[in-house]
Amino acid sequence: MESTEVTNRLKRIEGQIRGLQRMVETRRDCEAVLTQLMAARAALDQVALLMVEDYVQECVLDSDPALLEQRLGRVMELVFARFSIPNAQDAGQSPSVTDASEEKTNHDQTL
Repeated sequence: MESTEVTNRLKRIEGQIRGLQRMVETRRDCEAVLTQLMAARAALDQVALLMVEDYVQECVLDSDPALLEQRLGRVMELVFARFSIPNAQDAGQSPSVTDASEEKTNHDQTL
C-alpha cells in the first residue's frame, strides 16, 4: 500500500474525530455520537488491517527464512491482541443485567 493512501485515510479519520469532538461539545444525541465513534474505530481498524497485510508481504514473507517464524508469530500476537473481544468483566465493565439476575437466582436457591 502506498503511504499516500494511508495518509489520506488517516486524514479522513482525523476529520471524523474532530467531528466527534464537536458533537460532544454541542451535546449531540448519544446514539449519534456512538455511531460516529464506531465508524471512526472501524476506519482505524481497516487502516490497521491494510498495514498488517503490507507488513506481512514486505517484512515477513520477504525476510530471512530464519526470522520468518519469529516475525510471523509477532504479527499474530499483535493482531489477536487487538482484534480479540474481551469478556465484559475482564474489561472492567460492570456485569450485565443477565449476569445479575443469574447471581440472584443462584443466591435464592442456596437460601
